[in-house]
Amino acid sequence: MAPRFPRRLVLGAAAGALAAPHVARAQRARTLTITSILGPQSPQARVWTRMQEEVDRILGPNRIRFNVVAGGVMGGERQEAEGIRVGTIQGSLSTLANLTAWVADGAVFDMPYIFRDEAHIDRVMRGPIGQRLFAQYQQNGFRAVGHISYGSRNLLAKQPITHPDQARGRRMRVLPAPLHIELWRSLGANPTQTAITETYNALQTGVVDMMDFTKSGYAQLKLYEVAPHFAITNHIWALGVMYFGEQFWQTLTQPERDAIMQAASVSCPHFTAMANEDHERGLAEARQHGAQIVEPDPAPWRAAMRPFWESFAPRVGGIERLMDIVNHA
Repeated sequence: MAPRFPRRLVLGAAAGALAAPHVARAQRARTLTITSILGPQSPQARVWTRMQEEVDRILGPNRIRFNVVAGGVMGGERQEAEGIRVGTIQGSLSTLANLTAWVADGAVFDMPYIFRDEAHIDRVMRGPIGQRLFAQYQQNGFRAVGHISYGSRNLLAKQPITHPDQARGRRMRVLPAPLHIELWRSLGANPTQTAITETYNALQTGVVDMMDFTKSGYAQLKLYEVAPHFAITNHIWALGVMYFGEQFWQTLTQPERDAIMQAASVSCPHFTAMANEDHERGLAEARQHGAQIVEPDPAPWRAAMRPFWESFAPRVGGIERLMDIVNHA
């Protein structure tokens, strides 16, 4: 005869057997595919290490794991965004300019001289203006959890450029976007579209005379060798977001969402700080190699670009929308 066990022991064992798979599922890490178009040592990749630390601190280890695929293995920014929308990628960073393919209103943030500094950017993006943009992203399949700054665009040239009048008649390498093309045309320059990988040769051979770029990019591509004059104009700020797919976001539990949002509130400023450190290192390297770096008076540049504001504003939501950003306290 089979041994008999007390009923309470049998029921307890059965309940434990049923609970065990559930506990295992709860403790198993949810692995997220995260992409970076730059290498593993770039701020774009390293920021996810900080995200991992913060999420582990909040939720405990083995709940969410960020698997970072760096070096542009899964394509450029556009391909990343498309992957995030359909769910083959869970999260990444993106410039606002890239996401204008889905949310055209983001183009207003690329207008010249609308931001005074990064503190101004932070107030705008944390306030109603930024929240409206984030809501539009959500409607189009993206969940933005924080804003970042890649840094400002500045002028580099073969000859000194310190006043907007000096741009007239010069061949200016521009991004392949109407805003950038028309901006420099309005200052009398001759816009020329050149791939970023070709800019060194273009400057060296005289195909272009000048271009705008970040401080760190100036050093990384060694452009100081062929364009030794660098003017810190800060005329356009390259803003971005840390974001996930909305479809993926809906699969998360509320504690997981809260943890990612809280981690992003720490990690996004950390990214901007790392980017700024890269910019300062780049500027120092350029100086060591003989670059002439100046900070021209911004007033003439602002005045020269004001007519462009008036002409282009209808294409980015109107002059009132632009002035809301400019005048944001």
